[in-house]
Amino acid sequence: MKLAPHLHRLGNDIVACYLVDTDDGITLIDAGLPGHWRDLHRELRSLGKSVDDIRGLVLTHGDTDHIGFAERLRKAHGVPVFVHAADAVRARTGEKFQGAIGPRRLGPMLGFLGYSLVRKNGLRPRYVGEVTEFGDGDVLDLPGSPVIVGVPGHSPGSVAVHVPLADAVFVGDALTTRHVLTGRTDPQPAPFTDDPALAMSSLDRIAGLSASWVLPGHGAPWRISPAHVGDAVRSASEPGAGGSQK
Repeated sequence: MKLAPHLHRLGNDIVACYLVDTDDGITLIDAGLPGHWRDLHRELRSLGKSVDDIRGLVLTHGDTDHIGFAERLRKAHGVPVFVHAADAVRARTGEKFQGAIGPRRLGPMLGFLGYSLVRKNGLRPRYVGEVTEFGDGDVLDLPGSPVIVGVPGHSPGSVAVHVPLADAVFVGDALTTRHVLTGRTDPQPAPFTDDPALAMSSLDRIAGLSASWVLPGHGAPWRISPAHVGDAVRSASEPGAGGSQK
């Protein structure tokens, strides 16, 4: 799905990843679930492009619902996979601290599991055999010149990826606009977060970035200035805050 010039989304509000299309090639942000491989090829065909046009895949963190087709892309097509050094082991092995799950509702939770495990083949994650590590503040030599901003909390190596050309900040699970376990659809903390307090404070680290899109790994694309993200998520997380349900 095309969101804006240079900017496309794969997947849906349950699990999403992104494609940045430039004259110099394509940068992918996250790799969703294994079954998003077909979505990737369908989107590439719509652009008149192929996997050979992909120059790199940048992971916002190393969880299995973000590394989906990464190893297939790396092994079969030689596309390098970039991840923060603090999440490199997680991307290569699946090792994960058991973070806070938070509230749950049966319907949305079953919908998430059905989509992830059955429809998109998430029962058999393929970890990434080789990664290229980066650090906070790095500018990657990839199309769109992605800028790395560390937002630890969901995981130690969670990052936001700022691509000025796409007018976007990709935030992974630093926040969500659709809680996969409750169905709540306002901006809020993501479930399965290692350190919720740190994740909340880390949102202030993107406040100075210039962008019109804040794009999570779960939920609808969010049109907002990064300067307002932290306050909006904190407000929605206050006791008594509601939020729509699906």
